[in-house]
Amino acid sequence: MATLTIPPVLSSPRDDAMHLYKAFKGFGCDTTAVINILAHRDSSQRALIENEYKLMYSEALTKRLSSELSGNLKKAILLWMPDPARRDAMILRDALTTDIDLKAATEVICSRTPSQLQHLKQLYHALHGGYLEHDLQAQTSGDHGQLLLAYLSTPRSEGLEVDRRMVDLDAKSLFKAGEKRLGTDEKTFRMIFSGRSRAHLAAVSSAYHSTYGNALKKAVKGETSGYFEDALVTILQCAENPGKYFAKVLHRAMKGLGTNDKTLIRVIVTRTEIDMQYIKAEYHKNHHKTLNDAVHSETSGHYRTFLLSLLGPNHR
Repeated sequence: MATLTIPPVLSSPRDDAMHLYKAFKGFGCDTTAVINILAHRDSSQRALIENEYKLMYSEALTKRLSSELSGNLKKAILLWMPDPARRDAMILRDALTTDIDLKAATEVICSRTPSQLQHLKQLYHALHGGYLEHDLQAQTSGDHGQLLLAYLSTPRSEGLEVDRRMVDLDAKSLFKAGEKRLGTDEKTFRMIFSGRSRAHLAAVSSAYHSTYGNALKKAVKGETSGYFEDALVTILQCAENPGKYFAKVLHRAMKGLGTNDKTLIRVIVTRTEIDMQYIKAEYHKNHHKTLNDAVHSETSGHYRTFLLSLLGPNHR
């Protein structure tokens, strides 16, 4: 469930464009007005506002936002503006070619559904000219790279049906490939994790635990390392409980000294219109404070206001 709050009576995209233009005029920018509009419009509404703004003022709204805003607020709003697939393409392009961030690339690829990945690959090529697979190959290596490429290209069901016999066979294969032997058969892990549906993998995890007395996630962590481990764990956790996975990513971004604002922005912006309610519930359950309170204590100013607007009401 999304956390985006849209006003019951919505002004037209044309009016929104006019109000934004007014917010940019004069000395300084009326940042509060910008946030009040953009943080409360869904992706299709934002696209309409962008179209109207371009028609009326012969300038791209994102270009004007880029010149009027600064710092983390600018990064957050510019990432918020595109639709989800275009946004993912932007994140991956940046993570693979500009500011190399294999953790971010792994998170985005391994947490998306097959249909989302198909759309993303097409947009990536349309926007950037290159192929996502080529950029991945250039920046990744070994089991990690092979797993991501397989995960991008292998068709998987998005349904809830599972074959119990196949589930038990996969649980057995993973046990034999990892905990039962000396060393690890990474190929088996790659094949099963990239080729099975989320529902199937969640069932495999349950069967593994009941048959061998150990959590599959724990086995993965014991048998693999580095980015390969990150990718496997992301795929598994998003099969079982995506909300819990993203709550953990957010907690890590705010834990200890300093805040990983890049991760904080990426997760909040990309999940607000999808499943942020579930992420907030998991965060509260596992960390004994609300996500809103955590974000409030780690951010400030208009940047804080924008992120909290996306998160919606604070339910303690």
